[in-house]
Amino acid sequence: MDETHVIERECLPDPFEMFRYILRVKRRTWFRKWGELGTASKCVSVVPSKELTDVTISCDNCASINVNDQAKLRLSCLTTCPHVVWYIEDLKPLTGSLGRCYSKAGRRPLTEKHDGNIEYTVHSQYLKVSRDMQQNITVIAYDKKEPGFVMYTLPIPAPEPTEPPTNSVVTTDALMDPSVPSCSISPPSGTVLDAFDITCKTTSFCSTGCLYCFKTNTGTHLRCSTSNEVRSVFLPLGDANNKYSLSVVVTVKNERKTATSTVITQVGKGDSSASVSTLQSAVEDSVSQLEQQGLLTGEALGQIFASVSDMLNTVSGQHQRDERSKLREQMLTRMSTVLQDCPSNTTQEVQVTARAVAGLTHRSEDLSPAAQEEAGSLLVDLSSSLNSISVNQQSTDDVELVQAAAPIVEAASNILNVSSNKKVSEFLLTGINNVQSALLNNKELNGEPAIVDSGQISVYVNRISPKSMQMLDINAQKNSSSSFSFPALPPHIVSPDEPVDVRMMSFEKNPYSWKEENITGTVGSVSLTRVNGDVIPVENLPEEIEILLPRLDSGQENSTVLDLANFSTLIIDVPSPDVTLVLKTEPSEDISFMLFLGYKDYPSDKDYVAKTKIPIESAREEEKFTWVLSPKDRTDDVGVHYLVIKPIVEPGIKSINASVTVISIAAQCKYWNETGSFWSEDGCRVGPLTTPLVTQCLCNHLTFFGSSFFVMPNLVDVSRTAELFATFTNNPVVVCFVGAIFCAYLLVVVWARRKDMQDSVKVKITVLEDNDPLAQYRYLLSINTGHRHGASTSSQVTITLLGTEGESEPHHLTDLEKPVFERGGGDMFLLTTHFSLGELQSIRLWHDNSGDHPAWYVSKVMVQDLETGQKWHFLCNSWLAVDMEECTLDKVFPVATEVDLKRFSNLFFMKTAKDFRDGHIWFSVISRPPCSTFTRVQRVSCCFSLLLCTMLTSIMFWGIPTDPSEQTMDLGHIEFTWQQVMIGVQSSIIMFPINLLIVSIFRNTRPREKTTKADAKQGKTVRVSPSQTSSPQKEIKDITPDTVMKDIKRIAQSLSKAMKSPLPHLELHHGQQADINGLLSLVEDIIRQQNQAAEDFYTDSSKKDQAMILSLGAVNLQETSVWESSEKTLDLAQKKSNKSRYLYRQLQLIEKELGMLGPSQFPNPDSYNRAMQQVQGMKGLLEYHLPMSILDGDSCFPGPEESLGGKKKCCQGGLPWWFVFIGWILVIATSGVSGYFTMMYGLTYGKDRSISWLISMVVSFFESLFITQPLKVLGFAAFFALVLKKVDQEEYGEPAIEESLRSPDNPDAVQAARRDSTCSFYKPPPPTDIEKMRNNMIKEQKVFALIREIVVYTGFMWMLLLVAYGQRDPNGYFLTQHIRKSFSKGVSDTMSIQDVFNWANTTLLSNLFGEYPGFITDGNSRLVGNARLRQVRVQKNSCHIARSMQESIPDCHTPYSWELEDMGSYGPGWTQPVGRNASTNIHDPWKYKSQRKLRAYPIWGNVKLYRGGGFVMDLGPDFQNSSRILQYLYENTWFDVYTQAIFVEFTVYNANVNLFCIVTLMLETTATGAFQFRSELQTVRLYQSTGGLHIFVMASEIIYFLFIIYYMFVQGKLMKKQKWTYLKNKWNLLELAIIILSWSALCVFIKRTLLGNRDMNYYQNNKEQFVSFHETAKADAVLGYLIAFLVLLATVKLWHLLRLNPKLHMITATLQRAWTDISGFLVVMTIMFLAYSIASNLMYGWKLYSYRTLLDAVQTMVSLQLGIFNYEEVLNYNPVLGAFLIGSCIVFMTFVVLNLFISVILVAFTQEQIHHKPSEEDEIVDLMLMKICSLFGIKCKKEGDGLTGRPDTSSAPNNTLSTISSGNIHDG
Repeated sequence: MDETHVIERECLPDPFEMFRYILRVKRRTWFRKWGELGTASKCVSVVPSKELTDVTISCDNCASINVNDQAKLRLSCLTTCPHVVWYIEDLKPLTGSLGRCYSKAGRRPLTEKHDGNIEYTVHSQYLKVSRDMQQNITVIAYDKKEPGFVMYTLPIPAPEPTEPPTNSVVTTDALMDPSVPSCSISPPSGTVLDAFDITCKTTSFCSTGCLYCFKTNTGTHLRCSTSNEVRSVFLPLGDANNKYSLSVVVTVKNERKTATSTVITQVGKGDSSASVSTLQSAVEDSVSQLEQQGLLTGEALGQIFASVSDMLNTVSGQHQRDERSKLREQMLTRMSTVLQDCPSNTTQEVQVTARAVAGLTHRSEDLSPAAQEEAGSLLVDLSSSLNSISVNQQSTDDVELVQAAAPIVEAASNILNVSSNKKVSEFLLTGINNVQSALLNNKELNGEPAIVDSGQISVYVNRISPKSMQMLDINAQKNSSSSFSFPALPPHIVSPDEPVDVRMMSFEKNPYSWKEENITGTVGSVSLTRVNGDVIPVENLPEEIEILLPRLDSGQENSTVLDLANFSTLIIDVPSPDVTLVLKTEPSEDISFMLFLGYKDYPSDKDYVAKTKIPIESAREEEKFTWVLSPKDRTDDVGVHYLVIKPIVEPGIKSINASVTVISIAAQCKYWNETGSFWSEDGCRVGPLTTPLVTQCLCNHLTFFGSSFFVMPNLVDVSRTAELFATFTNNPVVVCFVGAIFCAYLLVVVWARRKDMQDSVKVKITVLEDNDPLAQYRYLLSINTGHRHGASTSSQVTITLLGTEGESEPHHLTDLEKPVFERGGGDMFLLTTHFSLGELQSIRLWHDNSGDHPAWYVSKVMVQDLETGQKWHFLCNSWLAVDMEECTLDKVFPVATEVDLKRFSNLFFMKTAKDFRDGHIWFSVISRPPCSTFTRVQRVSCCFSLLLCTMLTSIMFWGIPTDPSEQTMDLGHIEFTWQQVMIGVQSSIIMFPINLLIVSIFRNTRPREKTTKADAKQGKTVRVSPSQTSSPQKEIKDITPDTVMKDIKRIAQSLSKAMKSPLPHLELHHGQQADINGLLSLVEDIIRQQNQAAEDFYTDSSKKDQAMILSLGAVNLQETSVWESSEKTLDLAQKKSNKSRYLYRQLQLIEKELGMLGPSQFPNPDSYNRAMQQVQGMKGLLEYHLPMSILDGDSCFPGPEESLGGKKKCCQGGLPWWFVFIGWILVIATSGVSGYFTMMYGLTYGKDRSISWLISMVVSFFESLFITQPLKVLGFAAFFALVLKKVDQEEYGEPAIEESLRSPDNPDAVQAARRDSTCSFYKPPPPTDIEKMRNNMIKEQKVFALIREIVVYTGFMWMLLLVAYGQRDPNGYFLTQHIRKSFSKGVSDTMSIQDVFNWANTTLLSNLFGEYPGFITDGNSRLVGNARLRQVRVQKNSCHIARSMQESIPDCHTPYSWELEDMGSYGPGWTQPVGRNASTNIHDPWKYKSQRKLRAYPIWGNVKLYRGGGFVMDLGPDFQNSSRILQYLYENTWFDVYTQAIFVEFTVYNANVNLFCIVTLMLETTATGAFQFRSELQTVRLYQSTGGLHIFVMASEIIYFLFIIYYMFVQGKLMKKQKWTYLKNKWNLLELAIIILSWSALCVFIKRTLLGNRDMNYYQNNKEQFVSFHETAKADAVLGYLIAFLVLLATVKLWHLLRLNPKLHMITATLQRAWTDISGFLVVMTIMFLAYSIASNLMYGWKLYSYRTLLDAVQTMVSLQLGIFNYEEVLNYNPVLGAFLIGSCIVFMTFVVLNLFISVILVAFTQEQIHHKPSEEDEIVDLMLMKICSLFGIKCKKEGDGLTGRPDTSSAPNNTLSTISSGNIHDG
């Protein structure tokens, strides 16, 4: 039990004094009043928290102190000196208990108190003691009001100073006493592998012998010897920041005194780039050299190897790792061999050697198993030597033992961190045991414990009496150390009068890790031994020993809040039968309650495993609410336990409004059985004070102790749903979140359903209206529009197919029922031809460029032959637009080859597009392909189910703590554990299978087959031509003989194309019409010609058998050539049969049309009858040669499509349609279960933990959605395109092709509609029209670009002006004027140094410290920090004096320049420069401070540019101190003739206008002795957040940079387009300059903000010092300049926009025309100006102010031309020369040159008016005005053609002779 005792302030010692506080614990008994149980003491000292920085102690005569004189010290203060108390340290020997306290603290008692003065005198008696004892005197002064102190150490006085040796630096005693030996080192510099020799001169000091000990200034021991010369000392690395300088402190002891001296050398690394092998060779050479000299000892090796290990430890990584490991092993082996031959004899030698071992084992990854064993053996030897030394040398200092033991423990810690070897562990334990023995030798009884702590291991030893053991808390005084508390031990174990040695070890890592066991946290060991080292056996104690074992990596606390109003239940999963269950409860109210524990069932009052009442009455206060259940209490059950909390209430009360927080912990206490070498639990149990951070073990014996932790996940009790939901008001986070997801799901489902209905309209095959009714061969077109911006089109699109067997007619692709060619969409059309086109070679696409957005980006086209099933792909990826890419509206696309389809770009794009549109379950909700059977509603539902399942698995495993002992695996920078892997696997097993099943069901379920009723409404899915739905009466009315004749013409034309034979000419005279019989005869002639070519088409025998019968050889399948293969024959036969079949259908339609017309419609009935006979004859011949089954469509040669179709019908893939109901059931079930359990877990976790989980879940979800999954899609697409190279057809389940589209139409149905071939879109636009469209489009684009440019520039300029004026405040002018006038009172043009002091004492101080404290002048502006005086000086004798004047003028100085500026350090009154040992006051006004140290910048004056450094003195915070400082400076002539400029710098803040003003008042001279006054004031706004305008300005700044980003994008596109020619345009360079200046301004703005924050932070911490805002002011000034130039350039850009004005354009052209002449006149004018300026400067520069420099003279000459000139000053000086100069200048410059210059411009303007040509942009301006007028409804004259005008279409003139041929058959 820990208790805290507070020492009151009144009982504390004075500063720097030491008190020893003793605490005695007494117990009152019945037989005596008080009995003392134990005591404890503690040394306490009070030290001020900080050292004063603005106060220093200086000594006037300490450079050479004489013991007969007194040392005079005084305070040097920057401001007002504080009220201090002076002390000096007492040099008398320390005695008593307080002496040990002072010795341990490294201080001495204070004496000679002196209160309250800035000066202090050290009397000679103290100086004599300092000389006699050879110890320095330390003087301390501490502030009585503010906590702070300042110290000064006086050197040891000596009667006569001596010169130090030339080859070393000697300090302290050797400098004061000539009898003290002075030492030198050789060589003066070297490396860590070089041997050094140190030699000390023999003097009378060592007449009886001395002991020489050598240490570095950091305390590292080197060597001790009785010889005044030590050889081959290896030194550690020197200070890298001080040229590798190393100070070696030599301590010389004789019988009476101890003296020290210091030698300084340089010790470097050597060749740092050398390899390990080179280093190894150097080490071997050094060791061999020592061996040859006979100086090879463990100490010498330790020095070498320690330095080498420091070099090796700075290198990491795999490079030369094996070589480093081998070198470490070799050095350890060599050290072990040497120590066996020459063991260490002193603690210093052990320390040096052990330090080398610690260094060699520092890098655990470089230690091989052999090196680990060797190092462990070395530690045993070293610890054994240390033990022997401590036994043999009775006077060994405890401090030296601890210093020697520390590197041994550190090395053991390094080895333990990497080793899991049993032998190595035994070495380490043996070595630490030896260290404990060494520390206990000669240990005082009941003294302070000896503690050695290093990394993984802590060691504690102490020698105590058994009485005090009971009150002792044994620990290493750190959080990760184990702690032991003993009860009263029985007398038979420990005798009351016998001292007991306590040995404690604490390991942060299990030292028995070679024995696999779940031991987590700290492992501790404690043992009791007698003084002689015998172990005291401690076992079977009546009272238990308390052991606290911390857990280093504690997991998340497993706490649950249960509401007692609902009779709450907690489920606990016990992981192991051997664990102890610790339940910590914390009720919200002071109540009692019962705890019942049940196993696998809910406990009741009668049926339970264990029960208890809380609070426990018999327990201590801290244990009353803790229930500890050992394995026996739980009957060793493993698994789910139920904890029920039942409040104890008064009768009649049914519920109680309280809650209980339950923390469940499972832990084990184990000890190491040394006999059997295993971990056991006998005699140990888990205590009630166990927490998630510490395990309390109570044991009745001693050994090694460890603990095991088990963290159990919380489980949700489903049966207590109502109880959990009753806590909703306290924790609504997860429930509301899940509810919001459900609501969002319903809203999204409504949207998805509407989109599905819209998609259903799009999912259709459009039958083209312009399909010829006679054309029965069908092609399915699938056209995909790209995803690019503006890819959709409003134009009329036309297509033509080109194949090996012919080409189709142009077809207009349109649909009246739905929009076509939308962005990212796909459209399907049914196109018909008379006969097959064969293998498609290409397609031709064009459009008429009509509508609002005529441009079209076509991605790809797929054409499928519905008869054969063959598909052709066309990879277009082109723009059809007049202003994009190729600027064409008509393009031919060839068919894609296999190589084209398998190209990486195509495969990658297709796969990526498909995966994002259909595969990615989240993105496909928005971009789902309309043809897919996987609807949006189903996709949204799958996402909903997946999200809820993800939330469930996430919250199930949320907060599970990691096992600290589990090994971490890493892949580069990625680390993970098997626990994390298993959690991922379990989450996947829970979440993915069910969701994959749901998605697969929805995706693979076949749509429900349509019923007969649905078939009757097929027009809703496939639109047919209007003629197909017209009535029979209308059909008869529309069909005329002319219609039939046109159909026969088309048959003849298509037949000739299919036969690839020319169409015979049928010539008709003018006015003669071709009759129907002639057209049928023409068809018969085509057949006859083909018959003659094939010899089997039309035979005489067949003609005899039947009159007027035609035989079509092209479709005759009975004869084949004998040399053709069977496959070729079959293919040819099938083609012929297909042609015959479609020809037969066409003849049927002709016959039907003739039958509908009848003979009455023909002028000659005989022609009608003959026509019927001709048609029937050709039909009969086709029926004769081919069976009716083929002609009706049932071919004996079925095509691929038909065979595939039959196969599909009988073996159709996919799941039955009713499987969709199973999918919906699974969605509902998984969503409901996941949502329910997620809410349960959320209610169980509590509000804070639920919020943490929710934030983590949301971040993880969006990271996966927008980063991980898109990268996965891209990765799979790249793998698919590079490796698999499989062409994906992107079939999303295209709509089934209706049988009405596959099978031939009903021959009895006749369509009367015919295409109108005169429409313009059937012909590609001619090139002239395209060029005209392009020009108009370009003009229109330029109009909109111009309007956009004007609007954007207007917004840009507005934002820029807002930003510019938002950074400036008009009040800044009034503030600076007020301050300037206030501080310039009493200032004259010429001021002497006395005038300067008078001004400073009057005007400066009175305005600087106004009537209100802290405010200047009238109290409106606050002084920020103190003011500062700074002066710059020139060096004495910096100029050469004429020889004749040298006697009368002793010295002189030149005007100020940077080269001659005085940068020295002086004493008061500018006395001679002082040395380095003077006062270290950083505010000394007599020492030069650089501008970097002052954080200042160079500043321009009226005379020169001055550096920012100088001699500085800060004025005080008030008028009195400042006046005193000025008086001090005046008395010591701080200002003198060498002062060139004086600066008064301060900063004020005016809260009224929120402005800082950085003020610099300058007084400068030109070495003439007179000072001129000048002031420079800079206002800055550092606090931007004040005022309501700030938000508006900030918004303007953001919008401005959005404009800049837009301009960057525009200019980037322009650079890419124009390349190097971009830099030739001046307006481009102007834009580039604006962009660069804008980003530069942003950088400077950020820099200014950071600097302002830095300066304000410095001010807040140092309010009594000067705060330099110069850097901030410079940044603000640069920002102002940048913004000003930005406004300038942006305004100049306005000229570019005004180029559209004809007048301004003419002015620009005039200047361009006259530039050659203008440039010549400019040269002449420059020469004339320069001539008159030089002349006037030489004539008047030494007297008149306006001409003092050449630049001023130039300005005056320019003013003369403008009429701004002071004539009187020139004429008064010299009337003749002045009149001549002014008159000639006016005549030559004004009357001649300037008038000629203007004449040149006027002549050029006249010529430009004559030859001026209107620019191209004039037309654009007119067009823009026309657009604006039309926008506002204003009438304006329209000139020229429209923007999208198209050529007029006119019919061809009638020819006198009509010709019907294959290329020209007119329809009318």
